[in-house]
Amino acid sequence: MAKIALGTAAEAAKPDVIQALVVEFITTFLFVFAGVGSAITADKLGADALVGLFAIAVAHALVVAVMISAGHISGGHLNPAVTLGLLVGGHITVIRSILYWIDQLLAAAAASALLQYLTGGLSVPAITLASGVGPVEGIIWEIILTFSLLFSVYATMVDPKKGALGGLGPTLVGFVVGANILAGGAFSGAAMNPARAFGPALVSGNWTDHWVYWVGPLIGGALAGFIYENFFIDRSRVLVPQDEENY
Repeated sequence: MAKIALGTAAEAAKPDVIQALVVEFITTFLFVFAGVGSAITADKLGADALVGLFAIAVAHALVVAVMISAGHISGGHLNPAVTLGLLVGGHITVIRSILYWIDQLLAAAAASALLQYLTGGLSVPAITLASGVGPVEGIIWEIILTFSLLFSVYATMVDPKKGALGGLGPTLVGFVVGANILAGGAFSGAAMNPARAFGPALVSGNWTDHWVYWVGPLIGGALAGFIYENFFIDRSRVLVPQDEENY
C-alpha cells in the first residue's frame, strides 16, 4: 500500500521546488493556451461540428505530448487530477501537490485571459455538459475518461516495468487525451482536467456545470492512481522517494 507523505511548509522555499513550480506554470500555460485557442479557432472559422471536434482533439493530443516532455523538471503534470493521482500513489507530497494545484489554476486563468485579449475579445468557450447530459452522466464520463488518462500515465511513465515505453510515454498519453476528446467531447466536454475547465470558466464568467469538472476528474485520477500503484506495481524491488514530484 502506497504511503501518502504530508511534506513540510519548508518545501515551498526549496530551490528545486521553486524551479519545478516555474516549469509547471509555463507548461500548463502553454497547454491551456493551445487547447483553448484551438476551441476559439474552431468557433471563429465556423467549422463543422465533427471537423471542429477533431481539430480540438488533435491540438490537445499534440500539446499534451510536447508539454509533458518539456516539463520533465516538474513532471509535466498540467492537471490537478494527474497531481492527485500521483499523490495517491506516493510520488508527491501533499504540500507540493497543493502548490502544484495553485500553480496550474493560475496558469490556466492567465492563458485564458490572454487568449481573450489577443483575439479581440472573442468568447472563451467554457466547458459545459451537452444538451441531454445530466450531472450524473457527466461525472461518470469524466471519471472514466480521467481514469483512462491516469492509468496510461502510470502504465507508460510511472511503472518501473514500462521498459521501452518510457520514452514514448508523453506521446502515448497525448494520444489518450485526443482519443478521449473524440469519445466524450460531444457529451461531457471531455475536460479530464479541473484547471482546463477553470481558466475558461473564470474568464467567461460561465460556471455552468463547473463542479462536474472537479468531482469527475479528481475521482477518476485518484482511483486510477490507487489501483495501479497498489495492484500492479511491485515496490518491494524498487525504492521510490515519497516526496518525488516527477514520474
